[in-house]
Amino acid sequence: MKKDIVVFGCAILFFLPFVLFPAVYDGYLHLTKGFPFVMAGLKFALLATFGEVLGLRIRTGEYAKKGFGILPRALVWFFLGICIKGAFIIFSHGAPRLISAITGTHQNWEAMLGKSIFETGSWWHVLAAFTISVSINTFFAPVFMTFHKITDTHIEQTGGTLRGIFTPFSPGKILAGVNWDVQWNFVYMKTIPLFWYPAHTITFMLPPEHRILFAAFLGIILGIILSIASIKGK
Repeated sequence: MKKDIVVFGCAILFFLPFVLFPAVYDGYLHLTKGFPFVMAGLKFALLATFGEVLGLRIRTGEYAKKGFGILPRALVWFFLGICIKGAFIIFSHGAPRLISAITGTHQNWEAMLGKSIFETGSWWHVLAAFTISVSINTFFAPVFMTFHKITDTHIEQTGGTLRGIFTPFSPGKILAGVNWDVQWNFVYMKTIPLFWYPAHTITFMLPPEHRILFAAFLGIILGIILSIASIKGK
């Protein structure tokens, strides 16, 4: 219990300056606009790794464990954060045009999605956000989740060291050992439609500068989901 208080206390202290000091928040926005991919990587490296640490706490009762590999996982999340930022750009530009193709209407999607839902107040914005979410989670998320499963397993197999993550490995052998009943029936077929579809619909109704941050916060929930999947697998 004391460890939980310390950990969550540190988390609050980390985010408090962004709330209390406008200059800190403005600096964050400036860096986000100036270095979008690097900042996306950093956000996921911090928040999604924290989610995995919480998942470890759920599974084992500990926040740190030999062989878990916090730093290698953060490095992987940095790379994945950059990939997610790229996917956001691709799908947010392409998916809404599917609506135009189906309905025959022509909306200024870029202008609409360049604002929050509170500014546009448009049901077209909601439909666009939902379409983006469904497409990105249907076509990108399973590949992303599978890659993440491979890297997690490789980190565990190499003792959780930074050096170990750069050693050669066989994705085929790792995938052969995956509990596909849990991976398919729980991670893909339940969490994607029941959680990620609505969660990322909300993401794309937010202002553009906050979408990656919100997605990174969702990474905390992903860590908890993966811990549940691990327990179910065992």
